[in-house]
Amino acid sequence: MMMMGFGFIGLLLMLLFWGLLIAGAVWLVKAILTGGSNPGFSAERSRLSAREILDQRYAKGEITREQHQLMGEDVT
Repeated sequence: MMMMGFGFIGLLLMLLFWGLLIAGAVWLVKAILTGGSNPGFSAERSRLSAREILDQRYAKGEITREQHQLMGEDVT
């Protein structure tokens, strides 16, 4: 009996290759559709206190001074 290619190991390597290729393509499409946002960002933000998040939002201009003061009363 003549063996063709690498036999069973070749089949496993081929399946692994295509699986990694498809997983990489899915990851790339997901990164493009979500704007390339870093998944670790949400974990980093959750470690910040409410006051720090409020101050960052004010510094970025997402909220006005009045909103910052009102929300600051709730945070303390």
